[in-house]
Amino acid sequence: MFTGLVEEQGTVVAIEPLGDSVRLTLRGPLVTADASHGDSIAVNGCCLTVTDLAEGAFTADVMAESLARTSLGDLAVGSPVNLERAAAVGDRLGGHIVQGHVDGVGSLVSRTPSEHWDVLRFSLPDELARYVVEKGSITVSGVSLTVVDVTDDSFSVSLIPTTLADTTLGSLAPGDRVNLEVDIVAKYVERLLTHSPTQGGAA
Repeated sequence: MFTGLVEEQGTVVAIEPLGDSVRLTLRGPLVTADASHGDSIAVNGCCLTVTDLAEGAFTADVMAESLARTSLGDLAVGSPVNLERAAAVGDRLGGHIVQGHVDGVGSLVSRTPSEHWDVLRFSLPDELARYVVEKGSITVSGVSLTVVDVTDDSFSVSLIPTTLADTTLGSLAPGDRVNLEVDIVAKYVERLLTHSPTQGGAA
């Protein structure tokens, strides 16, 4: 589990195609300081498993399914990425409950700068629209954010200077793709309200 509070911006060091998967090597001195083989690290909001560690960098394998369902396939050597270690029991939950399981991919529609913050509007896939509500939580490329407003096909968020400086969202341009994870609570509520359990018990 993660909280959506990005710990550092890392960098893609190497990309090794493996046929039906890709092996990524990413530099992140902070998140690798206490990492071990098998640990989970969120990369742009996608939970990846550490397979190797060396001098402030880690390696993770990304399966074809993940490449197809996330924006990780857009990465190139040198690309910046948002990194977060899995939350430890007892830590403050500064963002919201984030699984690192990407629900869909959106793209930046527009950026409106102001004196103290930027308002970013992202496209919203049809299948995710019902889970996004005004003032609710959403994860954009691993960053826990509060929804300002939502339409049938888009939503907006306001980013303070710290978020703009410390995450990849500050350098996004219109058309850039982002990973989206909706609030898990919304999905569970929908399941509880729509699921009809089988009547009867065991024979």
